[in-house]
Formats: sequence, C-alpha cells, structure tokens
Amino acid sequence: MEAKVYTLIKNRNNPRSELFAHRIIDWQQQHGRHGLPWQGADAYRVWLSEIMLQQTQVVTVIPYYHRFVARFPTIAALAADSEDAVLAHWSGLGYYSRARNLHRTAQLIMQRHEGKFPQHFEDILALPGIGRSTAAAISAFAFHERRAILDGNVKRLLARYHAIEGYTGEKKIEAQLWQQAEAARHIRTDWSHNCPRHAHARCCRKDTAFSFCCSMVPISCWKSAREAASGVACGVRHKWIRNF
Repeated sequence: MEAKVYTLIKNRNNPRSELFAHRIIDWQQQHGRHGLPWQGADAYRVWLSEIMLQQTQVVTVIPYYHRFVARFPTIAALAADSEDAVLAHWSGLGYYSRARNLHRTAQLIMQRHEGKFPQHFEDILALPGIGRSTAAAISAFAFHERRAILDGNVKRLLARYHAIEGYTGEKKIEAQLWQQAEAARHIRTDWSHNCPRHAHARCCRKDTAFSFCCSMVPISCWKSAREAASGVACGVRHKWIRNF
C-alpha cells in the first residue's frame, strides 16, 4: 500500500466493510484507469466529464471530450456560444438534454458565480442537470472533498457485495445503497476518489454466471441475499463473498 496520509475510522462492528474499502481502493490504485484527460483537471472539465459519462462508456467519451474542450475551452466560451453549436459538438453522444443543461448551467455560472464553478456542494447541486451523486463526484474530484458517490457502477458494486436485492433505481433500494456509500466514505479519505473509478472499470451491467467486481478478489453472482448471507454461491465455479 502506498505510504500516504489518510484518516482511518475503524468500524469494530463491521470489520468486513473496512477490509472491503481497503481492497477496493488498493486495487484501483494498482490496476485502475489512470491518465484520463479529465483526471486532475479543473472543475469545468471534471463537470463536463461527469455529464458525458452518464449513460456513456469511457472509451466513447474520450474523443468527444477532446473535441468539446477544444471548441469550448472555458465556461465563458461555452456560455457565450449558441445552443445549436453545443448540440452539434454533442452529436452522437445521445441524451441531448445533457448538452442543453450544460449550456444553461454555464450561463447560470456566468450570471450567479462570476464565471467560476461553485465550490460549495449545495451550490453545485442547485445547477441544472446535476444530481446528488454528480455533485458529490465534482466535489470529490475537483475540490478534494470527501463525498459519497452513487452512480450506476457503484450501485452495482455495493449491491453485489452487500447482497441488496431489487432494482437499484427504486427509492427504497437506493436509500440502502446511499447508506452503504455514506458509511464507506468514512473509512478512508480516498474512498470518494477511488471507488467510482474501480466500479466503472470492473462492474458489468449484466450479470453472468461468474462476474467480477474485482480482478484480485472476485464476487460471485448471488441468487438471493439469503444465499449470500449463508455463503452459498450460484454458478459452476464457487467463490466466496466472505473472503472479500
């Protein structure tokens, strides 16, 4: 493990959660994606990447991101151009409401925040097209805050590990996942930075007989939370979630 300063809050009632968080972060630091064009960038580029990555894979986003930033290098440039120009540079990514919200948000930032992307979480959350998880991602990646992030990939990761059954978009299920995400971010300060990147790299939308959330420590697909609790895995090849 890299020598770095971080705060560790031990959870004596659930040591597996602590181990889970450590292993996820260590895997990401060693094997995860690094050097993406928006990693370590300013808030504008982080925001842009987060919006583009909604419903879209990284490999698809990268060329669009480069073209978009070349045409609209700053929030001011994005706000000053026409919506038609923004949509033209978005063409092919789909979900065009995302592009319209980007344009509108850039204009609001110019009007309300003197052209500077707001740093306070509540101000970010108030912007068009930005929900709780996206606001948290921007706060974590651009401003180094410790925030719980719960995008689709993190939902799948947490649901599989904690054996939470049901549609992850359902309010009741989502509330459970937010609880787990909030708990995990208190274990290590770098959880917010690493877990979403790990989940994006390793978690698949469609389950197979033997799917992996981590190449080093695999998680089997569980038929039910009851089987997960008893340690019974489905599929021909048996791996044990208790070992994670």
